[in-house]
Amino acid sequence: MQYVDSVGYLAAFLTTIAFVPQAWMTWKNKHARGVSLGMYIIFTVGIALWLAYGILIQVWPMIIANTITLLLASFILVMKIIYK
Repeated sequence: MQYVDSVGYLAAFLTTIAFVPQAWMTWKNKHARGVSLGMYIIFTVGIALWLAYGILIQVWPMIIANTITLLLASFILVMKIIYK
């Protein structure tokens, strides 16, 4: 059963770390051009719901990954709104 958690943690790590370059570029350039506002609103709400689901079923890889991804996606969304 331990391999199941390992797969979950690896998947969580890879999908979460994929947002770091976008967040870094947005921070560095102070804009989020090329990022659809509608998509990021829907995506951020979706991540929040995945986080809630992970909390409800108490799956730590899902909770950790979606917490970090929600922070990164929220950062990009806020930068998109601020710097239009």
